[in-house]
Amino acid sequence: MRLTKQTNYAVRVLMYCAANNGRLSHVPEIAKAYGISELFLFKVLKPLTNAGLVQTVRGRNGGIRLGRAAENINLFDVVSVTEDGFLMAECFEHSEPSDCPLIGGCSLNSALTKALGSFFSVLRQHSIHDLIVSRADLGFLLGIDTRALRVQH
Repeated sequence: MRLTKQTNYAVRVLMYCAANNGRLSHVPEIAKAYGISELFLFKVLKPLTNAGLVQTVRGRNGGIRLGRAAENINLFDVVSVTEDGFLMAECFEHSEPSDCPLIGGCSLNSALTKALGSFFSVLRQHSIHDLIVSRADLGFLLGIDTRALRVQH
């Protein structure tokens, strides 16, 4: 299984916003920090905004910020809104007929379902806050002006 680039960057955007300590983050700054296009970043932001994980503030001085506390956004929240599905084998696809003669009598579907459940369980145990708290230099690495953060505290 492999997560999409959209999911990867969605987590990174949330980490950036969390490292920015509640200040508005700006799309050009985030795109520059991660070396991605602003257009792709807007694509990444759409499902995050729709799910309430990110809030957008429009206008000249607008930007984005977390939609809720970093401690309350887990990795499953992100993956569930950015990935299209988790069909690990054709037998997961109940809508399409399968040519597999073992459908209904095979343990593969059960094993994969159990594995996927374990994967989701682990994702639920890790928050965006967990990802940033262990890196004191994260703001520096992302190019966030930490001097401005100190002034606000």
